[in-house]
Amino acid sequence: MEALEFSKVFKGEFLGRWSEITKVKKPIIAAVNGFALGGGCELAMMCDIIYAGENAQFGQPEILLGTIPGAGGTQRLPRLVGKSRALELILTGNRIKAQEAEKWGLVARVFPTDKVVEEAIKIAEKIASNSKIAVAMAKEAVNTGYETSLEQGIHFEKRLFYATFATNDRKEGMAAFVEKRPAKFTDS
Repeated sequence: MEALEFSKVFKGEFLGRWSEITKVKKPIIAAVNGFALGGGCELAMMCDIIYAGENAQFGQPEILLGTIPGAGGTQRLPRLVGKSRALELILTGNRIKAQEAEKWGLVARVFPTDKVVEEAIKIAEKIASNSKIAVAMAKEAVNTGYETSLEQGIHFEKRLFYATFATNDRKEGMAAFVEKRPAKFTDS
């Protein structure tokens, strides 16, 4: 990036397509082992769930390079960890370890380094066993509420909840619960 100039990054929309990952309907799980700094941290924050290995580190060190985060770091980090903690990381270029990232709410869970990918796959399999329609609706409701007011988010959630009553999966899930058996979702 050292040789890039304003006109080229502006005209070419440098990093402009990165956030496309946030529009994927399926849940995206990050398994971070090692360093998630700058763009790596921003990419992890675009994911729905972040699992970290116990040796992982997170940070936005762009300030040390005379620039600022450019792929959502100044927007997503404060929403996840709060304004004060976000500014501390962004303005100093400091890093935090996985355990602190979990305490701050940046990552969901921390695992031994050799288990983080295995655990990410386990949670992905558990999520995949649910109704894909309901999973996509739940993700959309959370993400919409995350970027709107509480009132708007609750309204949106209620509309999606009502919409589940038009699905076979909702009927199957509730019947399975009453009959005390595992649900067999058809994603319809």
